[in-house]
Amino acid sequence: MALLPVAEALQRLLDGATALPGESVPLADASGRVLADPVVALRTQPPFNASAMDGYAVRAADVASAPARLSVIGMAPAGRGFTGSVGKGEAVRIFTGAPLPEGADTIVIQENVRDLGGGGIEVTEPTVEGRNVRRRGLDFCEGDLLLEKGRQLDPAALSLAASANHPSLNVVRQPLLAIIATGDELLPPGSALGPDQIISSNACGVTATAQSVGARALDLGIAADRKDAIAALVKKAVKAGADVIVTLGGASVGDHDLIHDVLTGEGMQLDFWKIAMRPGKPLMFGRLGDIRCIGLPGNPVASLVCSQLFLKPLLARLGGRSCRQEIRTARLGVAMHANDLRQDYVRAVVREDAGELIATPFGIQDSSMLRMLADANGLIVRQPFAPAAEAGEECTVLMLR
Repeated sequence: MALLPVAEALQRLLDGATALPGESVPLADASGRVLADPVVALRTQPPFNASAMDGYAVRAADVASAPARLSVIGMAPAGRGFTGSVGKGEAVRIFTGAPLPEGADTIVIQENVRDLGGGGIEVTEPTVEGRNVRRRGLDFCEGDLLLEKGRQLDPAALSLAASANHPSLNVVRQPLLAIIATGDELLPPGSALGPDQIISSNACGVTATAQSVGARALDLGIAADRKDAIAALVKKAVKAGADVIVTLGGASVGDHDLIHDVLTGEGMQLDFWKIAMRPGKPLMFGRLGDIRCIGLPGNPVASLVCSQLFLKPLLARLGGRSCRQEIRTARLGVAMHANDLRQDYVRAVVREDAGELIATPFGIQDSSMLRMLADANGLIVRQPFAPAAEAGEECTVLMLR
């Protein structure tokens, strides 16, 4: 099978991927979720003309000039409005959020009032009609469209939905990613290692990638290098309702690389296997019914770079989100050799100097070196057959953070 260009591989992987169906969740569980339906106001806010300040409800005609003396005829705390009517020369003590009494059209703030005792007050500053009054429907009216479908629910959006009297919202179901690591040599973090064993680190990074776009991750653990062991975990992933299955390692062409055989044996239709990129050449993609299956390389850096380029956009789309990769133009900090037929993603440190970005690649680009990837904040993207480049030449950088 010929090496597939990166852009074509991504297009084929995303083909037909749309937002998953919606589910209703309580507001308390909706933070960060994506709306599957628009949100329409179920009430008017405020539902009545309300005081915006602590003070006195009055008629504007009585306080057009100052000083003005008025008689206090009652009180209107929030949640319990004054039931009478304000007439000429009268005022009602009112607090923020309380309904404006009948007959009143203005609020005089308490700082502009002097208590005369015996139920009398003196307004010391003139006040115009409508001052400090929140009119009914100032924020929204019943039936107004408040939030569009596809909106990610941040604190302001959730508060708005709550004020519109929605106890729950219909949001896009979070994609479920099932992760299967493979390899006799692998043990989970914290294990006591034998002389031929290493720690399985890829699942942690892949889980974090999934969570960064709102997906759920189900780590099914490490399968031994046996077809039955791998198949058992694939069956668990299917039973759990996974939308995407990711395997870590074992997707190449060696004697112990069994993923392809197991997945096709379970019914997967292979789409592609091998990509013209570095790191990450042995990337596999196929479909097991409605489940998308991605075989990530076992080398840690290759696994995470492929997760950034392929898995993250897929999970974002299934979750109803956009996934914009930040692409910047920079100048090379050092010269680079000509490239071969594969598209390179070169780990680099990107810094600003005199208003320009300078991207300096690490001298070693081994795909097992996680520390280097953790230190990198960008990937220099080198196109296939790119010629040698001198220091100072422009380059394209995929920013990592």
